[in-house]
Amino acid sequence: MKRKILIVDDEKNTREGLKWALENKYLDVLLASNGEEALKIVENVSLDLAITDLKMPGIDGMTLLSKIKEESPYTDVVLLTGHGTVESAVAAMKKGAIDYLMKPVNIDELNLLVERIMMERSLKEENQILKEQVQEKYGFEKIIWRSQVMEKIIKKVRLVAPTKATVIIAGESGTGKELIASAIHYNSPRRTKSFIKVNCGALSPTLLESELFGHEKGAFTHAFKQKQGRFELANGGTIFLDEIGETTYDFQIKLLRILQEQEFERVGGTETIKIDVRVITSTNKNLDQLLKEKKIREDLYYRLKVIPIEVPPLRERVEDIPLLVDAFIEEFCRENNKEKLILSPKVIEFLETYHWPGNVRQLKNVIEGLVVMSPTREITPKNLPEEIRLEGSKEHYVKLRSGITIKEAEKDLIHSTLIECGRNKAKTARILGVGRKTLYRKMKEYGLE
Repeated sequence: MKRKILIVDDEKNTREGLKWALENKYLDVLLASNGEEALKIVENVSLDLAITDLKMPGIDGMTLLSKIKEESPYTDVVLLTGHGTVESAVAAMKKGAIDYLMKPVNIDELNLLVERIMMERSLKEENQILKEQVQEKYGFEKIIWRSQVMEKIIKKVRLVAPTKATVIIAGESGTGKELIASAIHYNSPRRTKSFIKVNCGALSPTLLESELFGHEKGAFTHAFKQKQGRFELANGGTIFLDEIGETTYDFQIKLLRILQEQEFERVGGTETIKIDVRVITSTNKNLDQLLKEKKIREDLYYRLKVIPIEVPPLRERVEDIPLLVDAFIEEFCRENNKEKLILSPKVIEFLETYHWPGNVRQLKNVIEGLVVMSPTREITPKNLPEEIRLEGSKEHYVKLRSGITIKEAEKDLIHSTLIECGRNKAKTARILGVGRKTLYRKMKEYGLE
């Protein structure tokens, strides 16, 4: 699509000469002989650039600049000025003009200026597209859920995302803690800044400090030059420290200072560096247990636990499995140029029964394997991995002693089914053939909450 430029000048030769110099297969040049005519065009045409003379009868260039910016804020404006009105042109730039040119106009200078303006507009547009793609990729719509437990988490994330609060995300490996952290960042005012991710458990204590805080030249062997750390690179944005429970007490003291003071020194350095970084951490262990085991400092514990978010394992959000499966099938069929596969209802039943020790990550890998290895379009239980088939085909029994009351038998049945379903109430209610409200009432009645 052609870029649109408007040239406004009361001198016919000037405006037509500029049109001749600029118009090509990429640029569509419109002409106006005065400010009134120009404003009619601005109201009806989406312009990329307006080039206007400063001195004109009626609406002059300065007034036209203000009206263009009011009507079309994203249109760039260049002023044409004579030698005696340079100060006015500079004043116009302060009011929003992008540049000015002296008359008579040098055609080469004009072409270079227009080329630069159009290139900058293209870069801004591409950047905006990328930002929108990032929003789409990391926004809430990419977190797949139907369960009530995940609905509560999403509500919490929506509330905390726009704030500066420190967040710690707990949950088993593979539950999607990084996805939650990404959603917090990309739905916050910091979304246009960096989102830096660091796996604390994958680095030695010395390497972790150098990676996060940076180091000065000569700070240690092979430190041949100064290096910026991840905290500096994340300035203005967010840093996500995964597996924070794997860090040492020495590191935790430095992290506490950053959380409280937003400052630190590089390894081997003395200069205090001020930053503005939001910190999100995660752990696959129970934070209270880490405190009891003295694997995390008490002062850091309370500083991190400002906003705790607990991501449930997949076995506690069984209602989400069909949606996740459908999304993964669509993704992997597209990647492998395959027609979308169909899963038999029995397959979904097997997948819902399995306990998923690797959580969503394991489910995703299983679905990818099914898509890649399936010889036909329909997936049946025989295509599933053996461990999923075996667990799904097991029959489970409740042993009831004779002489107990019906209420006692009902309590044992509900309790046993709850345990079998990993305390997933929705799945328990579905298996027992009762509504959720009925199940909740009976759990309360029998003290099974």
